[in-house]
Amino acid sequence: MIIRMNYKNVIPARFLERPNRFIARVELGGGVETVHVKNTGRCRELLIPGAEVWLAGSDNPERKTKYDLVTVRRGGELVNIDSQAANDVAAEWLALGHIFGENAVIRREVVQGGSRFDFRIDEGGRTSFLEVKGVTLERDGIAYFPDAPTERGIKHLRELADCASGGYGAYLLFVVQMTGVCAVRPNDGTHAAFGAALREAAGAGVRLMAVDCAVTADSVAARHMLPVEL
Repeated sequence: MIIRMNYKNVIPARFLERPNRFIARVELGGGVETVHVKNTGRCRELLIPGAEVWLAGSDNPERKTKYDLVTVRRGGELVNIDSQAANDVAAEWLALGHIFGENAVIRREVVQGGSRFDFRIDEGGRTSFLEVKGVTLERDGIAYFPDAPTERGIKHLRELADCASGGYGAYLLFVVQMTGVCAVRPNDGTHAAFGAALREAAGAGVRLMAVDCAVTADSVAARHMLPVEL
């Protein structure tokens, strides 16, 4: 059973440029539209002038931009670049009984000590914490994270390691927002410190997991488990 996260009011456009990490300009309906980019990563290998993209319309009349850029075509594959989608995909996937059982109690955005985790899972008298990282960078069939330096990501790994040392379950889930990859690896060339922290976290008992996604222009859904190679 697959549950898909769906977008409303999705329309195609053509990417032109990205003046900063928050907005892009696209060709739409014969004119140029400024849209919100729901990913603060670099996405340089995806957001190439002329690339086919898809926009999700916003229902908020107060917004400065009418659309969010959520999907990009790269070769024959579609890639979802919505950073917020990764957590929604993970929530749907966990609710189907993956990793934990179907009777597990799953809560989102839970504070533990001085940390806020994406998920808290209670099952069989054991509490676990899980962080999600969306992945959009692919090279030669391998997905890499991060695509830009992330001190926040290192902080999350250290917090998960603290949970593991405190007797809690601790998980990091990479949600690869595309198909066509066979494994996930740390992007040491972009942020060696994150790779080192990832290996330290694994050694401290943090369980590393990854899942790829089936992506359409207006939907994304978790699909198959992938290995995480350190």
